Amino acid sequence: MLRCMADPLLDFVVSRLQAQADPERAPAMAAYMKTDMPFFGVAATPRRKVGRASVRAFAPADRADYEAKVACLWGHTHRETKYVAVQFAAQKRFVDAASLPLYRRLVVEGAWWDFVDEIAAHLVGGALAEAPDVVFPVLDRWIEDDVMWLRRTAILAQLRMGERTDAARLFRYCRARMHETEFFVRKAIGWALRQYASVDPEAVRAFVEAEKGSLSGLSYREATKHL
Repeated sequence: MLRCMADPLLDFVVSRLQAQADPERAPAMAAYMKTDMPFFGVAATPRRKVGRASVRAFAPADRADYEAKVACLWGHTHRETKYVAVQFAAQKRFVDAASLPLYRRLVVEGAWWDFVDEIAAHLVGGALAEAPDVVFPVLDRWIEDDVMWLRRTAILAQLRMGERTDAARLFRYCRARMHETEFFVRKAIGWALRQYASVDPEAVRAFVEAEKGSLSGLSYREATKHL
């Protein structure tokens, strides 16, 4: 693996993950994620502890430093190091529209739900909460993108918006993709609608009943789970 400019951070994270590694867990973790990418075998709680320690010890000096450090961690071979990269990226002062090109890269390269869902809800969603007028036009492009994981991200980006959810846009995104047979898009539609139902159940109920003939069974079941 090529060494990166943020070497001390990478060494800090990898050494601590290796210290927590359980090689016997690693094959099962990889099998669960259906990936050939290696795992150290570190459980979520100690891994997050390493992530928090890395933020304290290596706070970025500026945006360029932030992006370099995230990219350095993301470029490592093991999946837990990439998880730490996403956690490291969630530093509030850098989670904004200017970071969207970085987040897009993580989504496209991550290309699996464990990465994408965290990036969608916390990184892209955080940028959206900060600057909806700037971020929504980007999501309007992503919902039509050939990369399925960007479409999923556009649908899930409002998961944490609560009362600030742009319901019209959420419903438009769902309508735009409800014809898809892709499981991860269908699941995202149902999840996003179910989440918004906690804010406005009547609006979601009206939407799913109006679109029942077009929504997949999976999307409908997920959306109506708590209605």
